Amino acid sequence: MAASPAKPPTIRDVAERAGVSKSLVSLVLRGSGRVRPEKRQAVLRAMRELGYRPNAAARSLSERRSLPRALASTRAGRTPLVGVVLDDLRNPWFVDLLDGLNSLLHASGVHMLLADARLGRRTGQDPAGPFLDLGADGLVVVGTLPDPTALAPVAARLPVVVAGAREPVLPGVDVVCGDDERGARLATEHLVGLGHRRIAHVAGTGAVGELRRRGFEAALRAHGLADLARVEPGDLTEEGGHRAAVRLLARPERPTAVLAVNDIAAVGVMSAAEELGLRVPHDVSVAGYDNTGVSRLRHLWLTTVDTAPQEVGRRAARCLLDRLDGRGGPGRVHLAAPALEVRGTTAPPPGD
Repeated sequence: MAASPAKPPTIRDVAERAGVSKSLVSLVLRGSGRVRPEKRQAVLRAMRELGYRPNAAARSLSERRSLPRALASTRAGRTPLVGVVLDDLRNPWFVDLLDGLNSLLHASGVHMLLADARLGRRTGQDPAGPFLDLGADGLVVVGTLPDPTALAPVAARLPVVVAGAREPVLPGVDVVCGDDERGARLATEHLVGLGHRRIAHVAGTGAVGELRRRGFEAALRAHGLADLARVEPGDLTEEGGHRAAVRLLARPERPTAVLAVNDIAAVGVMSAAEELGLRVPHDVSVAGYDNTGVSRLRHLWLTTVDTAPQEVGRRAARCLLDRLDGRGGPGRVHLAAPALEVRGTTAPPPGD
C-alpha cells in the first residue's frame, strides 16, 4: 500500500516553531502592522522551514469574495484547476504549446490558470506558490526554470508535468518535449546536403540547448566536418542571436551557413547578416528551430525544424490528466518526432 502523503503544516505548527500564539501568526499572514519586527521574522522563518502555505480555500468568506467570480465558482464546484508556470511569455513557440495544452484540458472540464515565471523571478516570488495557495489539482511547467530542482517539494504534493524542456528528471514527474538532438541533426544534414562545409551553430542554454548542440556536432562528425564546426554561445533571444552572429560573420573565414538554436535567435542572425552587407541565402544560409509563426512570415520564410508544439501541449495535458486520475506511475520522458521545413533561407553556398 502506498504511503500517505505528509500532512501539510498548519498555523498551529508555525506558532509552535516560532514560539508565538496562533493569533499572532494570523496577524502576520494578514500583514498587520501591530506585530513587532522580531516576532514577524520568527514567524516568517518558521513558515519557510516548515514549508507552510496559507490555504486560500480556508480563508474567510469576505476574502474569497474578492476573488474573480469565475475562479470562486470553479473552486466551489470542485472543477479541477491546473496551474501553468510559463518560463517566457515572449517565446511564440510556447503560445502554440499552450494552445494544444488548453484545448485538451478544456475538453476534459479542467480550468487552466497561467503564471509568468520570469516576472516571479524579478519580484522574488515562487511562481508555483499561488497555485498551491489556491489548492490547484496539478501543475504544468512550460519551459526551463533556473532551478528545476525547486519543483521537487511541489511534485511531492501534487501532480507535475514539465513541457517543452528536458529538465528536471524528478520522481513521478513526466517530461514532454521534442527530440532536440534528432531535430538538430536533421537541420545540419540539410545544410551539408546543400554543399556547405563551414557551418556554425548559435547555441542556447540549458538541457535543450545542449541537446541541439550535440545533434549539430554529431551530424558534422558523421561527414568528417568536425574540424570546421563553429559553436558560438548565445541564448534563446533575438538579441543573443544577433550578438553571436556578429562575432561569427565578422571572421575572415566566416561560415557559409548558420543553424540557430531557435527561430527567434535565427531572426537575430539574419539581422546581423543584413547589417554586415550579406544576403540570405545567397551569401549565408540560415536555419532556425521550432517552426514558430515567426518563421512562416513571408518576408522571412525561414527554414526550420518543426517540433510539433501543439502535440507536445496535448501530450502534456494527457500526462497530467492521467495523473489526476491516479494513473501516473514513475515519471517518463515523452519525445515528439521533429520534421524539417525547408523554406527560403537556405541554399547552396556561394560559388556552387
